[in-house]
Amino acid sequence: MKHKACFALTVSESKRLIAKGVAALPEVQNAMKHGILAVAKGSTNAYIVEELLSKKIDKTAYTTGVTLPAKPQTPPRMASEKLPDVVFKQGQIWEGITVPQAVAEMQRGDVLIKGANALNYAERVAGILVGHPTGGTVGATYGTVISRGIHYIIPVGFEKCISESITELARRLGQGGQVVGDGIPGLFPVTGTIVTEIEAVQTLVPGVEASVIASGGICGAEGAVWLFIEGDAEAVTKASELIASIQGEPPFGA
Repeated sequence: MKHKACFALTVSESKRLIAKGVAALPEVQNAMKHGILAVAKGSTNAYIVEELLSKKIDKTAYTTGVTLPAKPQTPPRMASEKLPDVVFKQGQIWEGITVPQAVAEMQRGDVLIKGANALNYAERVAGILVGHPTGGTVGATYGTVISRGIHYIIPVGFEKCISESITELARRLGQGGQVVGDGIPGLFPVTGTIVTEIEAVQTLVPGVEASVIASGGICGAEGAVWLFIEGDAEAVTKASELIASIQGEPPFGA
């Protein structure tokens, strides 16, 4: 008989779960031991850096191109200075190198971790908003990733799911036309190893099957997802214990 459980995860709890799942991936573990692993800046990736370093960082200092409220009720707390890019070589921090520079040195089996701003889960395509004139980090690395067979891991929560084709939206954003206001970003479609809440819990607790069945909430649960777990009694118990261990994760920047 299958056992079942449901959990509501806030956005920050989802990011922590995804970070733990990414850190446990076999390709990540292999690159940490034997190769190069680079973690691009991003809010979810800041949690991944914490998991890989086994220590806390100022996560607001490991972001770029963040989305903030147009009219915030209180000023957001963001670090005044950014942290340097985090790159590992055979498990040790590679000082003084940027993510694009590290990718230029990578070979098959090495790993680049880069988050996303949009996800079409059914099509397994993610999208990255780009404002940099040459495409930013993704523009500087994606061709090398594809041509060399580098593992491209995309940690992205279901809060960023959209229903339309990302490739079609990228085409429409890039077409000519009169831009009103401050301009619009580009949208860069990418594929790779997508790690959502589903893949994270299934990596961390082998034997469970996970689905997202609802989303949304209030009083701090805006953007939350309902994660539905099925499996045998032992696996569901382990998944429940895992979720309990991350519930209460403070909001990003708190």
